[in-house]
Amino acid sequence: MTALRCWGQGRRVAIVHDWLVVQGGAEKVLDALLEAFPQAEIFTLVDFLPAGQRGRIARHKVNTGLIQRLPMARRHYRHYLPWMPYAIEQFDLSEFDLIISSSHCVAKGVVTHPGQRHVCYCHTPMRYAWDMKEAYLNDASFPTPLEWYLRRVLKRLRQWDHFTASQVDHFIANSTNVAGRIRKYYRRDATVIHPPVDLESMSCHDGPRDDYYLAASRLVPYKRLDLIVEAFRADGKRRLKVVGDGPERKRLERLAGGARNIELLGFQPNEMLKHLMANAKGFVFAADEDFGILPLEAQACGTPVIAYGRGGARETVLGLEHGTAATGVFFDEQTCVALGEALERFESKAFDSSACREQADRFSRQRFWSGWLDLMHELDP
Repeated sequence: MTALRCWGQGRRVAIVHDWLVVQGGAEKVLDALLEAFPQAEIFTLVDFLPAGQRGRIARHKVNTGLIQRLPMARRHYRHYLPWMPYAIEQFDLSEFDLIISSSHCVAKGVVTHPGQRHVCYCHTPMRYAWDMKEAYLNDASFPTPLEWYLRRVLKRLRQWDHFTASQVDHFIANSTNVAGRIRKYYRRDATVIHPPVDLESMSCHDGPRDDYYLAASRLVPYKRLDLIVEAFRADGKRRLKVVGDGPERKRLERLAGGARNIELLGFQPNEMLKHLMANAKGFVFAADEDFGILPLEAQACGTPVIAYGRGGARETVLGLEHGTAATGVFFDEQTCVALGEALERFESKAFDSSACREQADRFSRQRFWSGWLDLMHELDP
């Protein structure tokens, strides 16, 4: 990090982030970038991040867009999606030398000028406009006229998203999985630099563990917490703790149906989440995720993972075929039956907590910064 910070000295840096609402994986990447570029200003569409979650962000100037001032933006900022491309293009970045966009929606669409370098750290191409379009529309269950309108909106978003990719000087993908989607949708190559895991704040727990499984994420549909809750409710014996908050919480409470083996804990501060991870029997992850930093944080605590075998989990978890180096098991279908069978396989295997930690060590903050430094020297010797 020190070398990258030295490289950035004297350079005016802007970091463009889609929105600041909750602390998630993208915000952990933002935190690592702010540590490397302490002089950076932040540009974001809306900033409603609570004071207790701001961390390093609190030390930086945060510039918000016009959506921040629109009615009900705090709760319904996503409803302004059709206007987000216009809003992101209104930022004036003319005084900066280096623009870094941290993008999973529209951040990469900022307008830059000759003489500026724009590097996009792409968490994913806009999923609800591309590969998750049908799932997004099905989950929302809009009336037919509104669905027609939204299909038209999403088509225009795809066109804008594809066009603005040509204005990025260099793409960084958070995984090989995302690099493949960048190549498919944008026809651009990307350097893979995995997101950083804050290993220094996590200790590997190799002692006795409690008899519960842990699931944690933002409670949104594509994370598939509903599948996990349904599988544990049907089992009735294995204990499950769920950490997180979001629009799916009430639905998950209904699905749990008061089952005594399931606890929905809501949002928990980082220290409590780490404690729960370190003492869990296993971490359950059912999303087809772009990367997924939480399974790595679990492994950093020495906790093995039960994961859906698609997307980023295939890059972060070592399956049973790795023998004594295995750090988890996969299930190949997002069904209760497949998850139940994976839990059976998981419980028949003894996992080595040190192997889990060694796997997490491959995704350290130092490696993240080293990847950035190598790329910066390549682009601007």
